[in-house]
Amino acid sequence: MVALAEVYESRPIRYRRTRAEMDHIRSAIVSTLTAFHPMSDRQVFYQLETKGVVPKTEAAYKGTVVRLLGSMRRSGELPFGWITDETRLARKPPSFSSMGAALRNTAATYRRALWEGMPAYVEVWCEKLSLSGILAEETELYDVPLMLCRGFSSISFLWSAAETIMSQRKPAYLYFFGDYDPSGLSIFQRVEKDLRAFAPKAEIHLEHVAVTPEQIARWRLPTRPTKTTDSRAKGFGPRSVELDALPPDELRLLARRCIERHLDEQTLAGVLAAEAAERKTLDSLVLRLGQTRRAADVVEPLLVPPDEWPLHCPACGALLPRTWHGSAKGDAVWTECDNGHIIRRPGKAV
Repeated sequence: MVALAEVYESRPIRYRRTRAEMDHIRSAIVSTLTAFHPMSDRQVFYQLETKGVVPKTEAAYKGTVVRLLGSMRRSGELPFGWITDETRLARKPPSFSSMGAALRNTAATYRRALWEGMPAYVEVWCEKLSLSGILAEETELYDVPLMLCRGFSSISFLWSAAETIMSQRKPAYLYFFGDYDPSGLSIFQRVEKDLRAFAPKAEIHLEHVAVTPEQIARWRLPTRPTKTTDSRAKGFGPRSVELDALPPDELRLLARRCIERHLDEQTLAGVLAAEAAERKTLDSLVLRLGQTRRAADVVEPLLVPPDEWPLHCPACGALLPRTWHGSAKGDAVWTECDNGHIIRRPGKAV
């Protein structure tokens, strides 16, 4: 007979945090994200682990931090925009409600090409797609391409990058951000090898900015066991560090310092002055167009026979004039109501 103790053996007791402990973790999440956002969920986990708020375990990451980040956003405790997820993308071409809206967008987003007059070409490379939001705050400010590897890059991506570098016809400085582990170092070496092979005549300077052993020691970054299943792990060492473990402000500062090495202050001042003047010109065009035709409110063509009077504006209902403008040889005419809406329709001028 089988003993009862063998059938009903005791199970380990699962520890449940108290309400006060959970409130402490929530408070730490809020304070961390208030100081640095947006961040990825893994970045938040590493910041909490460094502060001693949660243990360095996968259970604490997925079962506590990720779960709380989800529930706190759904409840309104955290803004959704404070957590980034760059792995899911939506694609849609830009479109506008009117010509005026398109012109206003152009005026608001206009940027002069910052590096055309600079003696160097600069790119920032990052192994982690999830950190693109952090680095983009610096690269977009300085009009620098942010190249996202997403692990080992395809040969097509690297060939295209090499073509861009060659087209610049100036020294290229590339700054790489990746994990300190066997794969991260191998990705850096692969990028350097293939870029030099695909652009043999280009002057390429490639620097591994992060993560480095010096940074691990200086900031006491949290580590994880090196994956023994990685074929590149032989001789690397037992501990690895993810790029996500770097404090977000330090990550941005590293990128900014790399870029600013190559900025000529006099050229930069000239570009910014020209950009400001040209943006004013665009603003004046928007204003002029709005005063004359209110292009932001242009409505669909009016497909009504010309003998059906009276006609009313489809946008506001105002009575339209009998006179439509256009050339005798043209195939479309237009008129304007008292409120400034432009209406077009096929036909000859009256």
